[in-house]
Amino acid sequence: MDTVHYISSDVFSLELLHEIVSQNFTLQLSEEARVNIEKCRAYLDKKMESQTDPIYGINTGFGSLYNIKISNENLTKLQENLMKSHACGTGDEVPHEVVKIMLLLKIKSLSYGNSGVQLQTVERLIDFYNNDVLPVVYTQGSLGASGDLAPLAHLCLPLIGEGEVYVDGFRQPASKVLAKMGWEPIALKSKEGLALLNGTQFMSAYGCYTLLKAIKYSYLADVIGAISLEGFDGRIEPFNELIHMVRPHKGQIVTAQRFQDLLDGSQIIKQPKKHVQDPYSFRCIPQVHGASKDTIDYVKKVFKTEINSVTDNPNIFYEDDLIISGGNFHGQPLALALDFLGLALAELGSISERRTYQLISGLRELPAFLVSDPGLNSGFMIPQYTAASIVSQNKQLATPASIDSIVSSNGQEDHVSMGANAATKCLKIMENLERILAIELMNASQAIEFRRPLQSSEFIEMFLKSYREEVPLVNEDRILHYDIEKSIEFLNSFQIDELE
Repeated sequence: MDTVHYISSDVFSLELLHEIVSQNFTLQLSEEARVNIEKCRAYLDKKMESQTDPIYGINTGFGSLYNIKISNENLTKLQENLMKSHACGTGDEVPHEVVKIMLLLKIKSLSYGNSGVQLQTVERLIDFYNNDVLPVVYTQGSLGASGDLAPLAHLCLPLIGEGEVYVDGFRQPASKVLAKMGWEPIALKSKEGLALLNGTQFMSAYGCYTLLKAIKYSYLADVIGAISLEGFDGRIEPFNELIHMVRPHKGQIVTAQRFQDLLDGSQIIKQPKKHVQDPYSFRCIPQVHGASKDTIDYVKKVFKTEINSVTDNPNIFYEDDLIISGGNFHGQPLALALDFLGLALAELGSISERRTYQLISGLRELPAFLVSDPGLNSGFMIPQYTAASIVSQNKQLATPASIDSIVSSNGQEDHVSMGANAATKCLKIMENLERILAIELMNASQAIEFRRPLQSSEFIEMFLKSYREEVPLVNEDRILHYDIEKSIEFLNSFQIDELE
């Protein structure tokens, strides 16, 4: 039996979002949410009966057309035209996992009763979510300012029987799926199209999806870094808590303690060392990995606020008899946070590639390129090239999007966040980090074999045993593309218990 999550005003955390999505919860509106939505819509309907003055987006045009009054008999047509005209996304399709989160976050934002939508509109979005009817959405088209207009138009087009959706893995016209499910297209009322298109759910969904991966791979960067440290015959002293208590950044302290735990009981780390110091890519792991952890924590806080917010415009406050046009759709908080997250993830990849480089350099009694009979065999020479090229691409991708702005809508929308671009490239950086860490794991697991018969810690030996079931030791040259792909799959399949 499916577990149900009731959408309410309760605080929505990243951990809860992960639980809902990963465990296939179904959604229902709480009684509180139903009442809030219905009261707000009833207020707006009553207001429109007597309203003669223009109210932006409700009985006016949009953007720079705000000064054009629309007659009451054309309000439904106005909203439908808005949906169609704004559905001009292009580029790659948004991953299905992200589309699912977009639906969830749009439902959550509309449930507060400040958006003026009909109850049946929100319930239809819930129908889409619960039945895995996933609209086709495109990655390009949003400036991240007037909300994610183009992506959200594509997300919501199926409500009116337009656009396309995926069901059971097949791309189909939304009208066909609605007919099959026995769902009538929604007849949009005043403001509804604007409520659906204004919002930050594209940026937010990408951010949440990337954050969940970032938390996992921040942990795996520590695990793989510890294996590299063992393979390099590195020293444990840089992870002594005394060093970190006198510079007590939280992430730095957590990282150092994790390495102590990961290496507890290792014979390799305890053996006498011939060298006094390790290179920075090993010695400064607590400082570098820790700074990325602190960044992830900051970004989590930003996104927790955002996914518990109302981000369309105008906002309706029926208890105060006010309809206020503002700018809650502007993505600047998310754009800055996503750029920051991209930098933090790029740095985890940068230091990872440096450890890979050290491991293949013929240092510390390791053979050149980590293979017996180097010369006849090139061993792990070229995977480092691959990692280096990906690291370089991440440097290019990490250029901030949030510092950019292009005027739109005849100057009415004269400052935009570019948060959508920040979101899509942040996910690309995250995917690149997966590949960089997979290559480090290949090298580190190979290097540690040259420390035998000494054993690492129980945890690391168990981790390596599982990995070796997927990627055997390299004794002579073979096509390493397949090893990289299997290493990525291995890391993707790895589960962590907590998202902290």
